[in-house]
Amino acid sequence: MDNMMFQWVSAALFLLAVMHTFSAAYFEKMAHRCPAHGGVFHLLGEVEAVFGVWAMILVIIMCGMVGTTDAIHYLEHRNFTEPMFVFVIMVVAASKPILLFCGATVRFLAKRLPLQTGVAFYVVTLFLVPLLGSFITEPAAMTLAAFMLRDMFFSRGISTRLKYATIGVLFVNVSIGGVLTPFAAPPVLMVAGKWGWDIAFMASNFGWRAALAVCVNAMVVTYLFRKELREVRVELSADRADGKMPVPMTAVHLAFLTGIIVFAHHPVIFMGLFLFFLGFATAYKRHQDRLILREGLMVAFFLAGLVVLGGQQQWWLQDLLMGMDARSVYFGATALTAVTDNAALTYLGSLVVGLSDEFKYALVAGAVSGGGLTVIANAPNPAGFSILKSYFPNETVRAPLLLLAALPPTVVVILFFFVL
Repeated sequence: MDNMMFQWVSAALFLLAVMHTFSAAYFEKMAHRCPAHGGVFHLLGEVEAVFGVWAMILVIIMCGMVGTTDAIHYLEHRNFTEPMFVFVIMVVAASKPILLFCGATVRFLAKRLPLQTGVAFYVVTLFLVPLLGSFITEPAAMTLAAFMLRDMFFSRGISTRLKYATIGVLFVNVSIGGVLTPFAAPPVLMVAGKWGWDIAFMASNFGWRAALAVCVNAMVVTYLFRKELREVRVELSADRADGKMPVPMTAVHLAFLTGIIVFAHHPVIFMGLFLFFLGFATAYKRHQDRLILREGLMVAFFLAGLVVLGGQQQWWLQDLLMGMDARSVYFGATALTAVTDNAALTYLGSLVVGLSDEFKYALVAGAVSGGGLTVIANAPNPAGFSILKSYFPNETVRAPLLLLAALPPTVVVILFFFVL
């Protein structure tokens, strides 16, 4: 079978998977209309399952078109470290001691602002936590921010408009909040070592722009919804009933989190630490809430499917990107990020020799600028989606509305990353 034919088939399957993510709400409606097959339709309506399902279809077709041996060889040479890491960091970062510690930190800072408690907590969460992604990794920052926003706002009956505005800003801010360092954002990590980008380079070229854009986005959405946020009563006292956690327990959890982050690119080590963490959490159940194992596995399934499907798209993505100048590649990468993982774009750029410094900056800046436009645009997005989706109508975040909500903060990012 002609290899070119299979490439076109893989591209078609990738397009169908992208279209599926935008129509997930339709399958949820079908689940209610056809209860006899509701389980299947619910599965197809789970955005986190979309790419995993289509990846399975790709592998089956691959076995038929190029042979089982080549299909197995392809799968064995895919790098699944990122899906594994996102699963592990989601579960650990969402453990009760970590959430209480981060919540107490945000409350401490919010109390220092001359604002009503709900407004202060909201703006600090959307500003500070995404920037922490540069140090604790973007998936951990997304998990922490999503849980704090869920507990303090989404679970308290805020309007759907505010929910979409919040998740749009959250996704955009997390996407750019990890670029203060060269090791926390997947799109930056893909190129930093090869191109010699260290912390000083990232801070001087990306960091200050990202910090300002995150600040502006957080302040604008807070101002626009200030009246509704004032009605949300957030307790900023350190003596909250659910806030009592033994210091040694918090310290051990922070040690596990730190170790997993340090060895984020070594699955043998961080998976070993994770197994020890599960044992420790089981031994001290009284200090835990339910670990989000199911949610983490669904997100990992999504990302693994994206790895399998995305690995077959290099033949057209690379030619498309390399045919652009620096200006075109910035906006091209911003747009392409919406339909494919942004780390995949920068990885393709790292394979090309002789790129100008201007082109390198434009490629990475564009990749992170568009990282909030869709669920698939940035690896941490499925984590936030999984945590918050049940609070939206029909328990799903509609892709077109997410795109509309993320466009204004994305424009702010473009102003800082491209215009300034």
